[in-house]
Amino acid sequence: MAANVGIRKPVNFSIKAFLKLTRIQNLLIIGLTQYLTAIFLVGPKTLWWKYMSSLELLMLSSSTILIAAAGYIINDYYDVKIDYINKPERVIVGKVLKRRIVMAAHTIFNVVGIAMGFWLMPRLGLVNFLAALWLWLYSNQLKRLPFIGNFSVALLTGLSIAVVALYYQEHELLIYTYAVFAFAITLIREIIKDMEDLKGDATFGCKTLPILFGIARTKMLEYVLLIMFVGLLVMMAIEIDREVLENFFLFMIFPVIYFIIRLARADNRKDFAFLSLYCKLLMLAGVLSMMFF
Repeated sequence: MAANVGIRKPVNFSIKAFLKLTRIQNLLIIGLTQYLTAIFLVGPKTLWWKYMSSLELLMLSSSTILIAAAGYIINDYYDVKIDYINKPERVIVGKVLKRRIVMAAHTIFNVVGIAMGFWLMPRLGLVNFLAALWLWLYSNQLKRLPFIGNFSVALLTGLSIAVVALYYQEHELLIYTYAVFAFAITLIREIIKDMEDLKGDATFGCKTLPILFGIARTKMLEYVLLIMFVGLLVMMAIEIDREVLENFFLFMIFPVIYFIIRLARADNRKDFAFLSLYCKLLMLAGVLSMMFF
């Protein structure tokens, strides 16, 4: 009896646990990004109230958020053992919430998100279906493969912005530039997270870049990617011929230099966790820069 004292059994429902499981802060950022994209890039921004009250934009954003939430759920479902090593305090599946409840939520979120997409536009519904399928493949197999898993998450992150251009079909190049920015920052961050989670990933046979090539070589890849992406974004901004965008991406050189310096010195989980958070802040800065158009 004494051994069972203090041990809590998983429950069917907990608002706090579901918010933690679905990364509510990330979902809010997705929604904010899509609304800012519609208001400031699709525009004109003087009609911001039109988008704030738009049922279509609400459906578009909600469908994306539901698909993303389902992705976070299935990812944690498959990663329970790894998370007990890397982040034991964050384990929800089977510890706080019952596994069957978690899988039911994953299915419902996907079905509703895909249905919303088809209601808005057949192509959007197809994109949502493919995104949901890809998130399942990522959680089940792809994330354990070198670079492919990182690329998958980055691609889906950029897609969350690109679908706004797909639906409204206005100022596509400008919106796709921000989608590339989101893709680039996310790809850099995902590789950083692999360095942070090296111990747990290695224990369960994952073949991430840091495991296959070591920390030093993975850092070199990060440097190359950073330089490539900054150059690409500056060229896209010049093509669009928007001075504000050109200046923003040129200014990005300074935080990128700081990032490279911190990455060169990083050698433990705390350092890599800081760099992961730093990437999030860069992403937020990019999103907020939309307001200056």
